[in-house]
Amino acid sequence: MGRKILLEHIDKPGIDQIESYIKYGGYRSVSKALKEMTPDEVTEEVKKSGLRGRGGAGFATGLKWSFLDKSTDKPRYLLCNADESEPGTFKDRLLMEKIPHLLIEGMITSSYALGCNTSYIYIRGEYMFILRILQKAIAEAYAKGFLGKNILGSGFNLDLYVHPGAGAYICGEETALIESLEGKRGNPRIKPPFPAVSGLWNCPTIVNNVESIAAVVSIVNEGGDEYAKTGIGKSTGTKLISASGNINKPGVYEIEMGVPVEEFIYSDEYCGGIKNGLELKACVPGGSSVPILPKHHLLYESNGNPRLMSYESLSEGGFATGSMLGSGGFIVYDEKQCIVRNTWNFARFYHHESCGQCSPCREGTGWMERVLHNIEYGHGKMEDIDLLWDIQRKIEGNTICPLGDAAAWPVAAAIRHFRHEFEYHVKYRNRVFDEDHVYQPEMKAQLV
Repeated sequence: MGRKILLEHIDKPGIDQIESYIKYGGYRSVSKALKEMTPDEVTEEVKKSGLRGRGGAGFATGLKWSFLDKSTDKPRYLLCNADESEPGTFKDRLLMEKIPHLLIEGMITSSYALGCNTSYIYIRGEYMFILRILQKAIAEAYAKGFLGKNILGSGFNLDLYVHPGAGAYICGEETALIESLEGKRGNPRIKPPFPAVSGLWNCPTIVNNVESIAAVVSIVNEGGDEYAKTGIGKSTGTKLISASGNINKPGVYEIEMGVPVEEFIYSDEYCGGIKNGLELKACVPGGSSVPILPKHHLLYESNGNPRLMSYESLSEGGFATGSMLGSGGFIVYDEKQCIVRNTWNFARFYHHESCGQCSPCREGTGWMERVLHNIEYGHGKMEDIDLLWDIQRKIEGNTICPLGDAAAWPVAAAIRHFRHEFEYHVKYRNRVFDEDHVYQPEMKAQLV
């Protein structure tokens, strides 16, 4: 069994209530940080830990904190990005629902390190029942003296609020989140200036993911060097993976960075293999925005070594042979799944969720959706495949925020690795699928 850091106590009775949480060691990091450490020392431990952002980008958390502008008299803010909107990702929901005080403790300790006296948890609109869980836990933390004025007699003050969004994927982007929190339409801002210099209400602001902030608790309790002993290379610590699709045991798993992908899919400790005894066909390893990988690229790096669940290994070889760990939304496809249909489904999502601020994304996502719809439903032409490639190429890198890239990468990877399926759809008007649109494995030979 791998080491558990975030989910160690998640099944303990009453762990969502502050008394039980304290019984199992909760809020020790707050006491240690406020009584024994300076804010800069907390930041230094996070740097030592090698913790990288768990929301998708994988940027070094401690380094991001060090960018916070401390030369101004303006207030500073810590924003927790709980707008978990990436299709295939649901691990932050588990943390907030089952062990909310872990996030709150991480917010207090992180706010102290950053010199923030007001912090926010921005939660997606569809998570309203979790909002109520968090509000109850925050009230308990205030009652115990972990929030409010002069916390634990340290002189440090912190007020923490939960703010619900309206259910927009674009608000998972940090500057769109800030715009929404300010009461505006959730459109991303042009950077620079970056939020660390001019964020919420033009004040220095840090935006971190739920899992990233929760990990700070263990880092402060154990020390950054100890945390860094778990994992592999620059991928330190553990990672929560949202596993779904055609597997026997879907759910949220905490893995030590560096577990082989094949072990994660087939071992009983994790996904338990492919459902109904079918063959693995492909996988989207980091949420819908990252490139899909066919079986041989998913399980092995370009040099033949086993592919690992780490930032470096999953991106090895670039998008030609690799993908991204991303947000950890691990979506598995069996041999009966249609890549064209799944790609069209993703394209529908990104078209719907585009804020429309940038022309390449506003027009391109809709164009890709329409072309994919035509191919999927037997009305496509061979030249449509190259047209899709051209559209995605002109979206990538040409938008204010990464949503354009998120829409382009799934299309590019699907064509790169499964062009034969697109061609078959066009040539045979999609007859490879039955009336329920289930892929017929006996027709596979015709796809080569």
